[in-house]
Amino acid sequence: MTTEVLDDGTAQDVGGSPARVTYLVKRLESAVRRDLDAAMQEQGLTTPQYAALSILQRNPGLSSAQLARRSFVTAQSMQVMVAAFVRSGYIERHPDPDKQRVLRNYLTDAGLDVLARCEEAADRIEERMLAGIGRSQISRLRETMTSCVQNLTDGPRPSS
Repeated sequence: MTTEVLDDGTAQDVGGSPARVTYLVKRLESAVRRDLDAAMQEQGLTTPQYAALSILQRNPGLSSAQLARRSFVTAQSMQVMVAAFVRSGYIERHPDPDKQRVLRNYLTDAGLDVLARCEEAADRIEERMLAGIGRSQISRLRETMTSCVQNLTDGPRPSS
């Protein structure tokens, strides 16, 4: 199947049928990532760094390995990221009381400040993306996307 984007921004199969949902999801992801990358760069961060800080805000005290898994980056990449966060004063690390070799990560006030600025930028991007879409449609979109993610992560894998 070949898909093309029309002048009005819609996508459709060259044969005239609607574009695949997977194609539209990828286009949306690419557009969001482009805008997030630019907005995070203004704050001196990358999009993966923003994601890691936001995850750490919701889950204080994660180890670097836990943070890596939740951020979808390798443990090695997270070690580099955490070292940069420490140098920037965005996080502080404390030994786990039960496992002294495990260091727990916590946002500092500086980390909370930069994260707040990043969240404001992300809010503006999301508002632009959802402009003209009603609350009930947005709620349904969240439910639908959550179901799609669950189907692909929890469901059976296709055979190759």
